[in-house]
Amino acid sequence: MSSLSRELVFLILQFLEEEKFKEAVHRLEQESGFFFNMKYFEEKALLGEWDEVEKYLSGFTKVDENRYSMKIFFEVRKQKYLEALDRQDRAKAVEILVKDLKVFSTFNEELYKEITHLLTLDNFRENEQLSKYGDTKSARSIMLVELKKLIEANPLFREKLVFPTLKASRLRTLINQSLNWQHQLCKNPRPNPDIKTLFMDHSCSPPNGARASTPVTLPVAALTKPLTYAPLGAHGGPFPPAAAAAAANANALAGWMSNANPSLSMQSAPVAASPMPVQLGQVSSLKHPRTPSTGLGMIDYQSSDHEQLMKRLRTAQSVDEVSYPPQHASWSLDDLPRSVACSLRQGSTVMSMDFHPSHHTLLAVGCNNGEVTLWEVGLRERLVSKPFKVWDMAACSVPFQGAIAKDPSMSITRVSWSPDGNLIGVAFKKHLVHLYAYHGSNDLRQHLEIDAHSGGVNDLAFSHPNKQLCVVTCGDDKLIKVWDLNGRKLFHFEGHEAPVYSVCPHQKENIQFIFSTAVDGKIKAWLYDNVGSRVDYDAPGQYCTTMLYSDDGNRLFSCGTSKDGDSFLVEWNESEGAIKRTYSGFRKKSTGIAQFDTTRNHFLAVGEDSQIKFWDMDNTNVLTITDADGGLPSIPRLRFNKEGNLLVVTTADNGFKVLANADGLRSLRAIESRSYEASRTPIEMKVSTSAMVPNINPAINKVDRMDASSPARPTQILNGVDPLARSVEKRRLLDDASDKSKRWELAEIVDPVHCRVATMPDSKDPANKVARLLYTNSGAGILALGSNGVQKLWKWRSNDENPSGKATASVIPQHWQPNSGLLMSNDVPENCEEAVPCIALSKNDSYVMSACGGKVSLFNMMTFKVMTTFMSPPPASTFLAFHPLDNNIIAIGTQDSSIHIYNVRVDEVKSKLKGHQKHITGLAFSVNLKIMVSSGADAQLCFWNMDTWDKRKSLTIQLPAGKAPIGDTQVQFYSDQTRLLVCHESQLALYDAAKAECIRQWMPQDVLPAPITCAAYSPNSQLVYAGFTDGNIGVFDADSLKLRCRIAMSVYLAQASPSSQTVYPLALTAHLQEPYQFAVGLSDGSVKVIEPSDAEGKWGVTVPVDNGAQNGWTATSSSNNPAS
Repeated sequence: MSSLSRELVFLILQFLEEEKFKEAVHRLEQESGFFFNMKYFEEKALLGEWDEVEKYLSGFTKVDENRYSMKIFFEVRKQKYLEALDRQDRAKAVEILVKDLKVFSTFNEELYKEITHLLTLDNFRENEQLSKYGDTKSARSIMLVELKKLIEANPLFREKLVFPTLKASRLRTLINQSLNWQHQLCKNPRPNPDIKTLFMDHSCSPPNGARASTPVTLPVAALTKPLTYAPLGAHGGPFPPAAAAAAANANALAGWMSNANPSLSMQSAPVAASPMPVQLGQVSSLKHPRTPSTGLGMIDYQSSDHEQLMKRLRTAQSVDEVSYPPQHASWSLDDLPRSVACSLRQGSTVMSMDFHPSHHTLLAVGCNNGEVTLWEVGLRERLVSKPFKVWDMAACSVPFQGAIAKDPSMSITRVSWSPDGNLIGVAFKKHLVHLYAYHGSNDLRQHLEIDAHSGGVNDLAFSHPNKQLCVVTCGDDKLIKVWDLNGRKLFHFEGHEAPVYSVCPHQKENIQFIFSTAVDGKIKAWLYDNVGSRVDYDAPGQYCTTMLYSDDGNRLFSCGTSKDGDSFLVEWNESEGAIKRTYSGFRKKSTGIAQFDTTRNHFLAVGEDSQIKFWDMDNTNVLTITDADGGLPSIPRLRFNKEGNLLVVTTADNGFKVLANADGLRSLRAIESRSYEASRTPIEMKVSTSAMVPNINPAINKVDRMDASSPARPTQILNGVDPLARSVEKRRLLDDASDKSKRWELAEIVDPVHCRVATMPDSKDPANKVARLLYTNSGAGILALGSNGVQKLWKWRSNDENPSGKATASVIPQHWQPNSGLLMSNDVPENCEEAVPCIALSKNDSYVMSACGGKVSLFNMMTFKVMTTFMSPPPASTFLAFHPLDNNIIAIGTQDSSIHIYNVRVDEVKSKLKGHQKHITGLAFSVNLKIMVSSGADAQLCFWNMDTWDKRKSLTIQLPAGKAPIGDTQVQFYSDQTRLLVCHESQLALYDAAKAECIRQWMPQDVLPAPITCAAYSPNSQLVYAGFTDGNIGVFDADSLKLRCRIAMSVYLAQASPSSQTVYPLALTAHLQEPYQFAVGLSDGSVKVIEPSDAEGKWGVTVPVDNGAQNGWTATSSSNNPAS
């Protein structure tokens, strides 16, 4: 439905409301799906009219449309079920359970079992999760609070919760204006016209003589409820019909069709007459209308009727004239972004880049290792990286599973922003397409995974057929496919005889179509139907070609390279389907496929011969050339931002450069001078799960979900974020985490006033030192494993003080325990002093696996019950890690220095790895490199092949002179899965895991001379936090390992320990979403959450600063250079 038709619905809704047609109002709201009336919804929910509640919801979403929708329907049906139980209506409760709630068992079988168990209770309030359930009225009110948050967070309800601002009786006013216009057209208008019908145009019957026109005022009685309404358009389905209208002859595609290869088999399609055919020559006038001499741009009637009309218009109400922006009189080379503003290192070969459509310095980058990264180029900051992983292997095709098992490497072929900037599409070299939902700042979440093509997916683009956002893909299987945002295939185009290389969706007037090119050089065009290709042409060079339109959509270009290495850049004459001009300036033989882009409706840029070549669109000769200060690959990839003032180009050293013109440089400097603005990240409301459903995470679209064969789900990305967490958090804006363009002075924090510190209640126990510490994946809790084998859990709740419900140092959390009083206690041997506690948490926070010298125990995080035990000692387990590609495989480091690869499903050790001399202290996986790295108390690192479990290499870390090769060593992969953080009491080190080489090293010195106890990456891998035996905590830059900040023990300890022993961090963990928050587990058993104060915002002080202190942070000139 067009936007005007949509607005007409709003006018009708207003009219029905004013005329008190209450039932009709809500039926139209539901059937149109344009406006969700929250007041009506609340009214029906409070009355318990559940059938009407669901019927009304069904006009806007379906139960399985997304995770928010699923949660909305679950809450409604759960409330209906509990009310039936409360009335002791068991029969109705069973009916609801089987008919309405059964659908959710697919996504959380344990929850469904627990809900079913309520039938066996005399009073469901006996269930500890429902013990606070009140009466029906209060329960409905509480439920509504939850539902409103879910609805507001649901993207399907976006822009549907606010009724547009309209003047009263707007529809009546428009009809009055129309009648006045009709009355002005009367040759002999009456002073008091009699309006008797709206079903035909008004016309005054001719009297003896003409009189002056009189405005028509429509009487109230004239607008009665009509019996029927004529359809507003002839759309016969979700997309325009086949050869939509004779307008097909009125757009550029018609020229291609009329000159298409006559050998192409064409099927005829019904043609509907267009009410206003548009001639080809009119397209430019529609884009840039001119005001005719008649003054209003009306049709020149050339008749006495027209003369009378013009007489009346001269005395009618004035009409605002439309002014159009002036065209550029001239262009200069200074308009081109040619100055190198900065160089950024990605770490892997960059395959594709795309700027955000409205945030002009926000860049999406796709790499040959499958990693997707968001950069804020204005801050030179890597906001977030998403290494490749399969989100739901079970839902993928068997050929893909075989291909990925044979070769798990995965390269990206294309990244692209959706036109609204809310989604990023990613095409991969094998089968898959990923869609990420972008919520601002560093919040990038999994949205949809599609096993789209057999073989590689070569290109991806977004299109808007019939105002519906869709994804267009093409691949090695010679097909083009169109998908909706739920992964449903809408169209399937076949006709190419070779792999399809690129797609270019476009719209001319009201005709939607897709150009596609194949590796045999064929160009085809498709309408959104199943009739077949409308065009069959040969691209210059008859090989790989990309097609692009100018920004205004009026000019079509293509660029490609032949098999012989000859590159071509041409402009097409759309009306004739022929080449309009061919641009010159390419070298004779290229070593790859030339890449190009357009900007400002005036310039073309091509990457070739380790240079960027620019053309004026109207001149076939090269305008200018730049090598961007050198370092470009032979065929660089490039991309303009939408304003045309920035250009990014790939470099040969696995990075990219940002080029800018004068406007672009000013924009970058302006961004550098401030942190992110609030307007750049939408604030979302946290949606808390109800007490009844703490573990539900219903999600469709091929997202990670718990395998039925195993209660535990591994986290693939160590220190990563579950993008489909159970709630939508209200995020703080991400300040600069590691701005490489800034210099930092060491900040020393000694006063608690300059930090926020929260001490976990009931945590202090000197006899139970904190051995391991984890944030829950949801970011709303902390889990600590003590030296006595007992685990403690703290949870933050959503309330007025903490609306997000996330971990924060501003609010003290609850020490959470089930009503049963159970503790999560591990099997501990008598001689527990030698035991090494170890722990691993499932991805959905439902289960935790741990050991402390005895068997490995699997605990339910809701009930604290032991689900199962395995791996009895000897040898005792010392480290646990899930395999990133198989949640049934666990790598278990042991006391006897071996590593067991254990299959939970068959309860069997599949491999036993030997390479260390002392017990295992760390395990980390890199899917990209197909390796597992292990570390031990022997200060050794071993690199293992993940496929065969053969040892590739082992090495001893570079220790200070005279230092014996002993001491616990911890390992953690950087988000690029190539760089490895190694922590030993003598050093922090950064390794290139692909080469097994140390590239950075920092050793205790100056203000931090004590041995290191623990360390962890921040969630965006921009910072490293480390604890020391003297109680200090250091904050380091992750790339350079330069010390940014020292946090003294006096900050987090209110008073010195009464004993002579120093209290210091034994375990440290970083929050999984907040880059500046971390938690420490101390030697006195206490657990602290620490973050900068609101005034500081981040760790460290940028220079220049006023000599000395800045905002209470003490700047020091102590040495800060890491050893290389």
